[in-house]
Amino acid sequence: MSLMWTVKVVGLGAVALSLSLEALAWLHRRLRPGKILNEVLFFPSETACVQHIFTPPSPYSCFCSLPHGVETSFSRLLSYLMSASSSLDLCVFAFSNMDLCRAVVALHHRGVNVRVLTDKDYSAITGSQIGVLRKAGICVRSDINSVYMHHKFAVVDGRLLITGSLNWTLTAVQSNMENVIITEEPDLVRPFIQEFRRLWMQNDPTQYHDSSEQKAARVMGESNN
Repeated sequence: MSLMWTVKVVGLGAVALSLSLEALAWLHRRLRPGKILNEVLFFPSETACVQHIFTPPSPYSCFCSLPHGVETSFSRLLSYLMSASSSLDLCVFAFSNMDLCRAVVALHHRGVNVRVLTDKDYSAITGSQIGVLRKAGICVRSDINSVYMHHKFAVVDGRLLITGSLNWTLTAVQSNMENVIITEEPDLVRPFIQEFRRLWMQNDPTQYHDSSEQKAARVMGESNN
């Protein structure tokens, strides 16, 4: 009997401990602050239809030949981008992906304050979507430095950071091995906000000033014409 009693006591103790741990876990979930978003996306992405991200559900289906109802790295990237409600600060070296351009233009038409900073050389090549953004009325600035503006990041609503190796091109999305980090970690988001602000002010076209060497070169060129 004593052995059986001991087993019962141990069993009851184990149950009590299990319930206590569950209660502590529940209390921890209730008291902890909202969970901070952190996600990593890898590319190349599987090809799938993304029409549902741009248009609300309707009785009309998309009849394109791409797979439907498939969540991919690219569709998740688009969804995070389209979640912007107040602002989007975008700093990218290469921007030729038409779906990403469509998303940025859609945000602008929705009333989101969109600012784009890009590399001056790449923005002029065939296929670049920078001209499309400008025609839509989006404020775009190009860097004035001789080195590449090689950043690839976006800040959504001043709280969500999208960054990584991915250029905003079709090749990068569908063919290259790339990575994108999505995070709400304030200690990571804040420096990118500051970097965008610094570059935005540095590349303000109203503040451009020619150096003496640039002026001399331009004058020399004009005199030779």
